[in-house]
Amino acid sequence: MTQRMISVLRPMLKTYFRSEVHGLDGFPPGGALVVANHSGGQFPMDVPIFSVDFYDKFGYDRPVLTLSHDILFMGPTADFFRKTGYIRANRENAAKALRSGGVVVVFPGGDYDAYRPTAAENVIDFNGRKGYVSTAIEAGVPIVPMVSIGGQETQLYLTRGTWLAQRLGLKRLLRSDILPLSIGFPFGLTSPIPPNLPLPSKIVTQVLAPIDIVAEFGADPDVDAVDKHVRSVMQAGLNELAAKRRFPILG
Repeated sequence: MTQRMISVLRPMLKTYFRSEVHGLDGFPPGGALVVANHSGGQFPMDVPIFSVDFYDKFGYDRPVLTLSHDILFMGPTADFFRKTGYIRANRENAAKALRSGGVVVVFPGGDYDAYRPTAAENVIDFNGRKGYVSTAIEAGVPIVPMVSIGGQETQLYLTRGTWLAQRLGLKRLLRSDILPLSIGFPFGLTSPIPPNLPLPSKIVTQVLAPIDIVAEFGADPDVDAVDKHVRSVMQAGLNELAAKRRFPILG
């Protein structure tokens, strides 16, 4: 099913979003925790774009598994997501997948990151979440930082709407701290329903050099220090992508 899905997605991603993924030549063997920024609001393309190029290079015997919000496993599409590599985002699932040699993708910033304002699209912000570091340490796998640019140009993201989410109690109902506002096509201002269609923004992804935590931080690494290093490496990588981008949407 994953192979069929990728064959359908590939022409759309390569044509509509003109997607590019760079840096896969340096991807480590075995289990790895891919730590990425999250972009695109209600329709993030990060995982499909990465997966298309990853599977083209490494084949389908090395599956990509993505830690995902519980809401993805509700409703009629839940079984499809499970069969194509999406797993509930918890420490137990991550550890099991990594120890089995899986390539696990995590977005520490979650929806907070995916709905960041377009004006701050080139800022790495995980909202203080550092659990991914402990997950990688406990599983004994490297962290592979990955950054992408262009996803926050698929529409104009205005605000995360944190204040509104708090007043409406969305944390209790949907495990969400935000109620974002954005402007797009064809519905104009939305929050986020009805969903606007993504504009054909060029999306470029850069896979950065793997980080061997023990080699760089010792046998008893400090989580805060590792997190700070990962975010600084990712910010530098995102800055490089931003410097090469000449125009919004066009790339």
